[in-house]
Amino acid sequence: MRFTPDADAEELRAVVRDFLEHDAPGWERFAGELGVGALDVPEEFGGAGASFREVAVVAEELGRSLAPLPWFATSVLATGALLAARGPARDELLTRLAATATTATVVHDPGAIAAVENDDGWRLTGKASFVVDGASAEVVLVPTPVGLFAVEGITGEPMRTMDPNRPLATLRFDGAPAMLIDTTDVRESVRTRALAALACEQTGGAAVAMEMSVAYAGQRVQFGRPIATFQAVKHRCADMAVRVEAARSASLWAAAAIAEGAPDAAEAAATAALVCGEAYAWVAAETVQVHGGIGFTWEHPAHLHVRRAATSRVLLGEPHTHRERLLTALGI
Repeated sequence: MRFTPDADAEELRAVVRDFLEHDAPGWERFAGELGVGALDVPEEFGGAGASFREVAVVAEELGRSLAPLPWFATSVLATGALLAARGPARDELLTRLAATATTATVVHDPGAIAAVENDDGWRLTGKASFVVDGASAEVVLVPTPVGLFAVEGITGEPMRTMDPNRPLATLRFDGAPAMLIDTTDVRESVRTRALAALACEQTGGAAVAMEMSVAYAGQRVQFGRPIATFQAVKHRCADMAVRVEAARSASLWAAAAIAEGAPDAAEAAATAALVCGEAYAWVAAETVQVHGGIGFTWEHPAHLHVRRAATSRVLLGEPHTHRERLLTALGI
């Protein structure tokens, strides 16, 4: 199993990073011009035909930039649900997402949503909260024990959360007409893919926070010399580097396992969720400390990483759920 990105993946990284650093990151340009909206969608459906390794590269770069794009919802959650499904309805919707700037999302915790079949088709009833980009998504996918449903035209209510760059919403399904995409239960597949992509994003966030800290420590002068020369600051930065590398190793394993369809993909994703979530939260908090007073202000981006780290750690379940998932995958 190959863990590290190849030359093509590194070239993709450079292109995505340059775009995010120098352009206003609009979704149509990001998904269309760069072609990263459907990276691992097969070419027969209009995608790039790449692997999840390339998806992981984009996730890491978006974690560095914190750009408020619907990529995670559309290209990770929704695309992942459709890739796990089958049938003509799936093919049509997957082609639509790959060929256009249509945005989509997935209700990743649909336990309170009921699917009922009537004479005029399927309808969904219930409420879902913390839906990523739920207020702006044109298509909402709802994986249930019955199967995977697609709903259009539903209006989400934006939620006020810690992270202003990751919009979450509450969706209410009041007998909403739904199209049954497939009877396959895709929930486990969607969760594994989402945890791995989120771990890569967390790795990117932790890495850039560490880089900011090291750069600041080398520039900030106190008592006549850069604070990077003080042992306590050196230790903080060194500990950051250790955590970032641990996160990178875990996220690369998860990405490779999914890309190659390895039997331990669920185990790898759960491990990455734990390691990367903890690493990002710790590094983000230490970044504030290294920056001192300026790190506590809203003018500095450190607080954005603290917010993202805190919300990402529980976005797809609290850490104890990932531990339980890991133990289940290990047969313990």
